[in-house]
Parts: sequence; C-alpha cells; structure tokens
Amino acid sequence: MRQATAMANAAGLVAGYALDSLLGDPRHWHPVAGFGRAAGALERRIYRPERSAGAAFTALAVGAPVLLGVAAGLATGRRPVARAALVAAGTWTVLGGRTLRHESRVMARALQAGDLPAARGRLNHLCGRDPSALDEPELARATVESVAENTSDAVVAPLVWGAVAGLPGLLGYRAANTLDAMVGHRSPRYARFGTPAARLDDLLNLVPARLTGLLTVAVAPTAHGDRAAAWRVWRRDRNDHPSPNAGQCEAAMAGALGVRLGGRNVYFGREETRPFLGDGPRPEARHLKRAARLSGTVGLAALGLAAAYPVTVGRLVGATGRAALRALRGARPGSGRAAGSGR
Repeated sequence: MRQATAMANAAGLVAGYALDSLLGDPRHWHPVAGFGRAAGALERRIYRPERSAGAAFTALAVGAPVLLGVAAGLATGRRPVARAALVAAGTWTVLGGRTLRHESRVMARALQAGDLPAARGRLNHLCGRDPSALDEPELARATVESVAENTSDAVVAPLVWGAVAGLPGLLGYRAANTLDAMVGHRSPRYARFGTPAARLDDLLNLVPARLTGLLTVAVAPTAHGDRAAAWRVWRRDRNDHPSPNAGQCEAAMAGALGVRLGGRNVYFGREETRPFLGDGPRPEARHLKRAARLSGTVGLAALGLAAAYPVTVGRLVGATGRAALRALRGARPGSGRAAGSGR
C-alpha cells in the first residue's frame, strides 16, 4: 500500500507538471486567487498590528488547506488512481512555470521592439516594482530577477513539498507563499502583522531556493551559459542578498547569464538598494529568453528529482523509521523474549 501511495504521488506530480506546461494557469477561475480572497476576508476580521494576530492569521490560513489535503489523502488512501488525480490537480493549481516563462518572453519581445510603454505595462505581471521610470536594462533586470526567484517559488518549491508531503505539502506551501505576497512586506500596516507569514515562507523555501541555485548552475550550458562562472558567482554572492533565499536563485542566474543583477529598486512608496550579484554588464532584452529557457530546464530537473523522491528516498526514510520504531518497541523492559533471555 505504501508503495502504491508513493507511486501515485510521483505520477500525480508528473501529470500536474505536464498540465501546467501544456495549459498554464486555469483561465476562468484560479483556486489560488480564490484562496487569496478568502485569506483577505479572514485578515479583515482578525487584523491587529501585532505579531500574535499575524501568527493566528497565518496558522488558520495555512492550516485549512493542509487539513483539506490530509482529508483528501485519507479519503483516497486505498485508491491510488484517485490519489494520483488529486495530486495532479493540486500540482497544476500551484505551479506557475509556463506563465513565468511566457511573461519573460513577452517582455523580451516588447523590449526588442523598443516598446517601453508596453514593457512597463507588463512588469506588474512579474513583480511589484514601480516601472514608470525604468529603462530597458532596468526592465530587463527586474524580469531576470523575478524569473530567477519565481523559478524557486512557483516551480521548484511546490515540487519539493509535493514530493515530501504529497497534497498537503502542495497546498500548504502555496498557501504560505501566497500569504507572504499578501502581507509579508515591510509596509506600516504589515510590519508586525506580516512577520509570521514572511518567516514561514522563508523557512519553507530554505531548501528549495538552494536547490534552485544548484540546478541553475548545473544546467547553465543549456542556455549557452558558463557552468564554472555560475558556480563561482553563486558561491561568492548568494548570501549578499537581504533575502535568505532570493539571493541563492539570483546569484546563480547572474552567473549563468553572465550579467550583473542588483542595484536600486523603486516600489510604490518605498525604495531599496541591493548589493550587486555577478560581474557582467546589465541585462538586456536578449537575456530574457535565455532566462526563460534556464527556468524551464531547472523545472524539468526538479521534476525528475521530485518524482524520484517518493519511490526512492521517501521509501528508504519510511523503512528506516519503521525499523527504528520496531527496535525501540523490542528494547522496552519486559517486552517480548528479550526481557526474559539469559535468566
């Protein structure tokens, strides 16, 4: 039964990834958007400018999807086909790889055509920066940085948590990541209330972000990048970023593309200056299609690892844990034949 469950999870991850690659995000009603509206309604009811209120909000908003995933897993415990279908639907829902690559290519076409107004109008599909005064290199930099970070957030991390924890992992991760986007920023309203959501998102992305960086280094040649340069820049610059996770992805992307990321970012109402990552020139329109190609290849590599995990490492860990429990039971005083042996 455990083997059937592991195979169902692996098959669901592969099928869900294929659906995202073929269809992209659902067009008419996206479950993540529905979750965002529900979370917004919950926030309006319990908001206080305190971390305790933010912790309660985060626990409720993330806990509900996790419990839904657990219930669905229990309901399909003896039906591997149904479980695979649910995991596939969940994976398709939480992934955003096709949309991310599409937006990068749309931005590349606009910049190559010299249509800065169109490029500025598309930037909000990728990030929250103020595009009004950005020139081509700055629009290209914002796009490359967003593609790098969101390759982890929207592709690698969901696959990692789906591999480790099945449907509850998929839904819980996407809920936490959505909350971070909603309330995890340093505005006056969310400086304290949003801290728990931001910290949870940081925690859940610790491993996926580093995996994304390593995979970007490994597959750099597929986008005409230099693996050695990507490795050097990743090792040197990855911890210079103020985010504990974004720098892992952006430094590897900068090295792979041979560009320099970082600098002054203007958001609506605030400004940040970030350290430079990489040694090359500022990005240009021509780098965006390469970034999209890298993102897609990293996603495929992560899918291979995620699909293999439930039927290899996951089974090994489970078997080791069960053996340890049996050993502990056998070692209890007075239990079994071991208690009376030698007397």
